[in-house]
Amino acid sequence: MESLARGGTRWKRFAVVMVPSVAATAAIGVALAQGALAASFSVSGQQFKVTADRLEATGFTQYGALDSTKKGKKPVTVVGMNDAEIKNLCQSVVIPVPLFGDISMKLSAGRGNTPVTAKKLYIDADDLAANATFKNFDIGVSVDDATKGPGVQKGDEYAKGSFGQQADSVIFTDVRQRAWATTAGTFKLSGLKMSVKKGAHECY
Repeated sequence: MESLARGGTRWKRFAVVMVPSVAATAAIGVALAQGALAASFSVSGQQFKVTADRLEATGFTQYGALDSTKKGKKPVTVVGMNDAEIKNLCQSVVIPVPLFGDISMKLSAGRGNTPVTAKKLYIDADDLAANATFKNFDIGVSVDDATKGPGVQKGDEYAKGSFGQQADSVIFTDVRQRAWATTAGTFKLSGLKMSVKKGAHECY
């Protein structure tokens, strides 16, 4: 007989659903911490939150695009960087589980003197707040003519010849953003810590 908690949650069934997902995420997280994998963070078309104390990058580009989600297409700003170092990175997502409530997964890395490093990093965001310093910043360049960053992300849906921005380098501090996807050619998460908890436990 399956054990039941108040509210009728079937814990064995819940474990069957959640444990393989958490184990797989943990295994991927370990590989990322060792610099062994390319990375793609996207949670079934859900938004997730990202914070960082400092993000320093060379080869910066930014343009508008449409992301496909389970609720339809969403306009986003795509930020692309050739090489990035990130201090005190946090990524969190809250996933609603029927008959149980919210489950939060949070990843943190890059604390202390060893930052997170990434190459060919793209962030698809619809809300971004930070302090920013650019070097050799070009505003209004055509997306197709931008040469300083990694170029348009493969598969992005954007308007040819549309408005874009680029810079030789950028420094963001006190970063707070809401994103639909993060991808990178390589992503090394030093000091990786992952937690899965009941309820909403977000980066901000």
